[in-house]
Amino acid sequence: MPRRSADPAAAPRRGARHGRHGRLGRSEVVRPPLPPLDGRVDRFDATIGAAVDFLRGTWPELQDVRFEIGALPMQADDDGIPRWHLDRDERLIVLFRIPIERLLPPGHDDGIHRRIAIESAVFRAAAEYVGRDPWEFGPDQG
Repeated sequence: MPRRSADPAAAPRRGARHGRHGRLGRSEVVRPPLPPLDGRVDRFDATIGAAVDFLRGTWPELQDVRFEIGALPMQADDDGIPRWHLDRDERLIVLFRIPIERLLPPGHDDGIHRRIAIESAVFRAAAEYVGRDPWEFGPDQG
């Protein structure tokens, strides 16, 4: 059997994309698909969107109001950490995600209570914006 040459120049070279076994590396295109994004922020956004759609269909005075999501308020107010900010001149309601989600009572930090807290904040902010009680939201309450 002939011996291999110790000269590295005589050895066949593999391309840069070949692995140590001489096969092409797998590209990112063939990796298994990733699960859909469904994190806490995504669920928060979806819950806000559903509540806002309901409110706009119920109270016409909210049709032109812009709802935005902020992470944290700039500062606390006299009542503590605000969950939302209203700007009637700009027709804007800003809901703050972190205080709404994180300041739940102990023992209530699960999916259903988090959703209730988010929807409650949207309803209370919208009711404060239009100067009504949150319990007045509903098709027969207008």
